[in-house]
Amino acid sequence: MKFHIILFALLVSAGTAWSQSSNAQTEKSGNLWYQKAFNKKKNFSIKLDKAYKLVDKLNPTEIVVAVIDGGTDPHHPDLKANIWHNPKEIPFNNLDDDNNGYTDDTVGWNFIGGKDGKMVGCDNLEIVRLVREQSKEFEGFNASENPDKQKLARYENYLKMKTDVEENRNKYTKQLERFRPILDTMEGIMQNMGTNNPSAEQVAAYEPKTLMESIIMGILKQNSAMSFSDLHKGLVEQVKQIEVRANCQYNPDYDPRSIVGDDYSNATEKFYGNNSVAGPDAFHGTHVAGIIAAVRGNGIGVEGVASKAKIMVVRVVPDGDERDKDVANGIRYAADNGAKIINMSFGKGYSYNKQVVNDAVEYAAKKGVLLVHAAGNSNNDNDAIGNYPNDSLSGGRFAETWIEVGASQQQQKHLATDFSNYGKNNVDLFAPGYEIYSTAPNNGYENANGTSMASPVVAGVAALVWSCYPNLTAAQVKKILMESVTKHSGKVVLPGTTDKVKFSELSVSGGVVNAENALKLAAKVK
Repeated sequence: MKFHIILFALLVSAGTAWSQSSNAQTEKSGNLWYQKAFNKKKNFSIKLDKAYKLVDKLNPTEIVVAVIDGGTDPHHPDLKANIWHNPKEIPFNNLDDDNNGYTDDTVGWNFIGGKDGKMVGCDNLEIVRLVREQSKEFEGFNASENPDKQKLARYENYLKMKTDVEENRNKYTKQLERFRPILDTMEGIMQNMGTNNPSAEQVAAYEPKTLMESIIMGILKQNSAMSFSDLHKGLVEQVKQIEVRANCQYNPDYDPRSIVGDDYSNATEKFYGNNSVAGPDAFHGTHVAGIIAAVRGNGIGVEGVASKAKIMVVRVVPDGDERDKDVANGIRYAADNGAKIINMSFGKGYSYNKQVVNDAVEYAAKKGVLLVHAAGNSNNDNDAIGNYPNDSLSGGRFAETWIEVGASQQQQKHLATDFSNYGKNNVDLFAPGYEIYSTAPNNGYENANGTSMASPVVAGVAALVWSCYPNLTAAQVKKILMESVTKHSGKVVLPGTTDKVKFSELSVSGGVVNAENALKLAAKVK
């Protein structure tokens, strides 16, 4: 009986997860709720509709926004007209025409690929890399014989991280042992039926040959809304995700860095990688890029927030945690090649070399670049729990041109999404990050949730304002966005809990980005 209950839960959860994803692929542009008319209770939007009434009277100029991400499809029909092209690089001649150290970087650069064209797909989480490195230092370490308090503290932290890694790998390995036989059984059923897409009639007529087949078919027959093919697709995706966690992200024995061919120990090394900016999975970056700069008014797909934004594509994020060296080089590349805004929809709980990222952030700030970063999706208080990268620099200083973004949704009562990180001191403002419809690979469109979607909304608003008022500085643009938010004085549900808190306590500004207000304020600042 217990086995039946577990199997039923697995099947239903897989079917539900896939169903939601599938619906997201077929829904159309009515999902651009965050750009439409503002309603305090029903549609806490960014007032982009009213903002464009102001933009139409201005003369916006082009502005380059770098999307540092996991890969972006530069050929999507709703994006390709707004992809940045390196004006000094002759495409595909295998020469570094502009002498910037990156051959054929026509639309950007991929820092997690090799010169032979190979690319890192999956990589470890940072905690795993730290455990792997520190295991060399603490091999055979005897705490009782070591009086060094600092080393003892590091050893205790190492043991804590090691336990975390081992427990998670064990958890996902066990999940894989549960899911894989179910998936194998379903694929056996499809083979017996002679089709990969069995109809409801075929499912009803099928005679199970094993106990597992009987359970699967019985559950399907009792849940007519759950099709066999959708359930199979959902299970395939679940197994894939679990395999990545068990065999790659939480596996200390797995290290794909040799693909890149750099000297990973040399944090100052810059010139490595390749120009394959889409990577093996371009969904995340393509979705982010569309929020910022999908072509407006072309009669297809979606409308980007900033009509004059050009997307520079920089790939540094694998299916796992990004490496600090790559993040730093991505920021420097973007700043050196003309990006005014950098969107960073990624983050992690540990940092390997924060200083190299800090140096790059300061470098970009000195060049007048605005950096926009997603606050994270763990419903954590970023004032209490580390989230990297961030605006904290050495010596107690903070980057003045950095904006940290939490995710909001439509309805006021649940204005902060249940997954969003927050922080009165370390999250600057909120922006829509729930059911955000945007571009996807293979000329597609999908909904997605996350602070990863909220960050490009803010980057898009910043680009819109800056394109209309190009004489502003990065610090002024940040100040404008912070001071022009739509505030909500009431209480909302604290992310990840059922508690109620004042929305104003969840960020520095206490509000949601507002494109119309930002343009009006920018007109006064100029």
